[in-house]
Amino acid sequence: MSNEFTQILFEEDGPVATITLNRPDNGNMFTETMCHEIRDCIEQIRRETRTRVVVLTGAGDRFFCIGGQKDGMEDTKLYAGTLPTLEMYEAIDRLQKPVVASVNGFAVGGGNVLQMVCDVTIARESAVFRQVGPMMGSFDAGYGTWYLEDLVGKKRAKEIWYCNPKMSAAYAQEIGLINRVVPDDELAQKTREFALEIADRGAFALASIKGAFNARHGGVAGLSRVTHDLLLSQYLGSDESKELNESFNDRRKPDPSKFGH
Repeated sequence: MSNEFTQILFEEDGPVATITLNRPDNGNMFTETMCHEIRDCIEQIRRETRTRVVVLTGAGDRFFCIGGQKDGMEDTKLYAGTLPTLEMYEAIDRLQKPVVASVNGFAVGGGNVLQMVCDVTIARESAVFRQVGPMMGSFDAGYGTWYLEDLVGKKRAKEIWYCNPKMSAAYAQEIGLINRVVPDDELAQKTREFALEIADRGAFALASIKGAFNARHGGVAGLSRVTHDLLLSQYLGSDESKELNESFNDRRKPDPSKFGH
C-alpha cells in the first residue's frame, strides 16, 4: 500500500501501522493531496484485521505538522477551493481502531488539531503546541474548538484560541492536551510500546469504546457507529435474525420460540 502515496509514508509492523506525514521541508503541512491520501490510507486500514492500532507522526525531527497549505487548489470559494481537512479528521474519528499521535516536533494550527483528533497523544520533550489562527487570519471553528474544550476545559480553550500561546510538551500534558511526554531520543520506542499496550486489548471492545466517545459529538452519525457498525453485526448472527430471515424467505409466519433467550 505504501507505493500508492506521494505525500505520506505507510508502514506495517505487526499489529501497528504507521502513517508518516512526509513533507519535512514544508513543516509537514497537509495539502489537498495529503488529506486525501490520509483518508484513503485509513479507509484501507479499516477494511483489514491485521492492524490493531495506527500511529500518526511527522517526517524528520522538527515538525509534526504546522497546518495546511492551499497551493495549487482552484481559486474559488466553492468546495474545489476548500482544503479537505475535515475529510482527514473524520477518517481518523470514524476509524474503529485507536489512533496514536506521535508528536515529533511543532504541532501548530491544523497540526495541533490533527493530534487532538487522534485518540491519544505521546510527544517528545521538545515538542511545541500552538493555535495561531486568529493572529494570522484564520480559524478552526469546529474540531479545533469542541475537541480542545473537551480536553482542557472551556476557559482554557478560549485562552489558547484568543491569545495563541506557545505550549511546551510538559505544559500540554499538565493541562490534559496530550497524554505522555518522553525524552526526544526515545519517542519512536515509547510510541511503539504505547501502541502495543493498546493493541493487547480487545479490538471489538476498543471499537465500542471509541464509538461511544464519538457518539457525543457525532449526532446521528456517531450513534450509528455504535448501533450499526457494532450492534447490527451481532444481531445478524442471532437466532432471532436467522428465524425472521428464513421465515420471510419461506413466506411463512415466524416462530418466536426460535428467537432465543
